[in-house]
Amino acid sequence: MEPLLIFKALSNETRSQIMMWLKTPEEFFDEKPYLQQGLNFQIGICVGDIQAKAGLAQSVISSYLLTMQKAGLLESERIGKWTYYRRNEKTIQEFSEYIKEKL
Repeated sequence: MEPLLIFKALSNETRSQIMMWLKTPEEFFDEKPYLQQGLNFQIGICVGDIQAKAGLAQSVISSYLLTMQKAGLLESERIGKWTYYRRNEKTIQEFSEYIKEKL
């Protein structure tokens, strides 16, 4: 875990919102299309759904997701031609402990 990378990743409002959306995806996204494909939100949220929710260009969202993944905040899984992102709760917990102990 690199705290500075995490701080930088979370310093952008949209990236912080994405983290909140992925914490409770059932509040922000429709799970029906996932269930129809034999998936659920445990696999993560499709980039296209995150992009539609954010209202930004797909390239911008992809860049944001990559930044958060490099910081360790997200994990991704590719299924077919789609990539799904979910929170990396282990790193988030480590970062939380870091905040409690060091700041």
